[in-house]
Amino acid sequence: MRPARAAQRRPPANRRVELENVVAWSEDHSTEFLDLNEALERLAEFDPRQAEIVELKFFAGLTIEEIASVLGLSDRTVKRDWSLARAWLSRFLNESKYPDESKDAGSTAP
Repeated sequence: MRPARAAQRRPPANRRVELENVVAWSEDHSTEFLDLNEALERLAEFDPRQAEIVELKFFAGLTIEEIASVLGLSDRTVKRDWSLARAWLSRFLNESKYPDESKDAGSTAP
């Protein structure tokens, strides 16, 4: 394969991102970040290890195996805690976003 053709297939090493695009995206999602932060703080009160696993997976981008190594846990324990934490966070975020629906869920009244 010729070098010029190979270069066309490779993504550019550094892509320029305009600051305005980043700011616009972050402003659009700022309440979501605040909600996620509150959810993580609550999860840390409930189960600190699960919160740490979420932070390592979501923010640090570590794999299950890397998290297990860092925390001195088995892969299976990390997978279980990751799954439980995701379910807990999902429920917390949905309840905080739609509080009336979660209260009415057990009610038989229309």
